[in-house]
Amino acid sequence: MVMILVTGSSGQIGTELVPYLREKYGKDSVISSDIMETKGTETGYIRLDVTDRDSLDRAIEKYKVTDIFHLAGILSAKGEKDPDLAYRVNLNGTYNVLEAARHHSIDRVIIPSTIGVFGPETPKRDVPSITVLRPRTMYGVTKVAAELLAQYYYEKFGLDVRSLRYPGIISYMAEPTAGTTDYAVEIFYYALRMKKYTCYLQRNRRLPMMYMPDALRALTDLYEANSERLKIRNGYNVQAYSFTPEEIYMKIAERINGFQIEYKPDYRDGIAATWPESIDSSDAVREWGYRFDYDLDRTVDDMIEHISEKLGVSGKHLA
Repeated sequence: MVMILVTGSSGQIGTELVPYLREKYGKDSVISSDIMETKGTETGYIRLDVTDRDSLDRAIEKYKVTDIFHLAGILSAKGEKDPDLAYRVNLNGTYNVLEAARHHSIDRVIIPSTIGVFGPETPKRDVPSITVLRPRTMYGVTKVAAELLAQYYYEKFGLDVRSLRYPGIISYMAEPTAGTTDYAVEIFYYALRMKKYTCYLQRNRRLPMMYMPDALRALTDLYEANSERLKIRNGYNVQAYSFTPEEIYMKIAERINGFQIEYKPDYRDGIAATWPESIDSSDAVREWGYRFDYDLDRTVDDMIEHISEKLGVSGKHLA
């Protein structure tokens, strides 16, 4: 019987991945976990600190875990404010997960990576999976190290570790947390609540992105893929589209009357400036069938529909 442990289940991806996995594999086949003491009345949730190896071992043994989706981590913007925490959670935590997985003969370990592994020396457009990785943030540094650990544990110990590099993720479920790419979520809330948004990136700062439903399916498609077809273990590039703040603003303004934007770049623009404008997903397409259903227009329409419902905004606000 499959028993999946999800670490970092309270984050942007984990919040939606857990119910997605339970719908797909059975509600009793997924244990969600995070550092918080409790998560409301949710069943199948445990408190778990990935920097504590003993607690990882106990959880794996108690719940007879067969597979791990390791999402626990400190993201780019917060990581720059507290690099020590980012190092401990992102690197030591990942090492603990891999060691526990090896010790307990876990079948598959899925570790999402990020475009944060790239840096100024990386090509700016259509970046291949195998390329220069010289990030300028602690987040990026720890994720490069995690990618190399994934490759090492696969080659050295035969641990079936799989990874993909997420671009910016757009979602209406989890509230934005002021991360580097979170402007692409925040902008919808401000458009619907206040009809004005101050963007912390430059108007022409182009970045790769994707919508959450495609991000979730990509992760489970990689999880289910035939291991023999997977040639890359440190991280497959995936994206759906690239856009600038000005471009997504124009898409929203076409749909919401009177929406205005201004630009006041802060330190997050400096982080984004080190990342590529687009990445090449062809390895993922070829080796495990990656695809996406949501283009930018469909994403914008879906975000406005769901966030309008979430905020109780009436139709008179829309174009």
